[in-house]
Amino acid sequence: MKILLFGRDGQLGTYLASKLEAIGSVQAYDQSDFDLGDLDRLRQVVIAQRPDVVVNAAAYTAVDQAESDALSAERINAEAPAVMAVAAQKAGALLVHYSTDYVFDGASRQPYTEDSPTRPLGVYGKTKLAGEEAVRAAGGAHLVLRTAWLYSNYGRNFFKTMLRLASERDELRVVDDQVGTPTYARLVADASVQMIAAMTEGNVLRSERSGLYHMTCEGFTTWHGFAQRIVELSGQGERVRVKPIGTAEYPTPAQRPSYSVLSCDKLARMFAIRLPHWDTALEQCVADGRAIS
Repeated sequence: MKILLFGRDGQLGTYLASKLEAIGSVQAYDQSDFDLGDLDRLRQVVIAQRPDVVVNAAAYTAVDQAESDALSAERINAEAPAVMAVAAQKAGALLVHYSTDYVFDGASRQPYTEDSPTRPLGVYGKTKLAGEEAVRAAGGAHLVLRTAWLYSNYGRNFFKTMLRLASERDELRVVDDQVGTPTYARLVADASVQMIAAMTEGNVLRSERSGLYHMTCEGFTTWHGFAQRIVELSGQGERVRVKPIGTAEYPTPAQRPSYSVLSCDKLARMFAIRLPHWDTALEQCVADGRAIS
């Protein structure tokens, strides 16, 4: 099976680049190879490679910067996936595309399902939702996987930022009124490979399983709760105080949903996949980080 991966050097793509090799031959690209915003070249690459699977782990993820750079966010998060989807459909390939909990406004206090109404609050969420819609509209076999609060030992993310700040300061001030589910990128990559294998079992594309799926760890916490556990697991819990603050005390250009917990029951029902509790996954990430340091 021939697999085309975009976003090779991102925190999710880093894991996917190696794990996808277990099920196929991988050709991986990142921004250093070419600009994903060059839509004509993107189309040509997909057509020329004639892949069986296209995995798009690339995205414009600078949530606050997107508010003043909407054109770039639209290009990468909406227009590029649309081009991939059409090219993949013509090639008869499966497209795997990642989205976000930020397509919701946070007004709910029950976990969002795949059928819950979407109402993104900012440019990032709006462009990611447009990307989802473009993938579905292309009509090909697809998996759109919404995840949330992604972190890992690679790239730039909240987990690594908290570790760095905890080594530099005695007190961290972290928002405690936004609720969601921290999700370890390695586990998302593992689950994605399982889904692709199931979708392509026996060299037959199981198009009937196409659709939108939520994929996060189990449970939920706040950014403050997440930061507290990071500090504790790093062995700095007695020295560093993690102080809870309200969103109003930490204003940002982009508005975040106050609640964005996702229900992953459909993923469990259709693919028999459930990621572990977020705290268990965080322990795994910390252990993995020590192993590679």
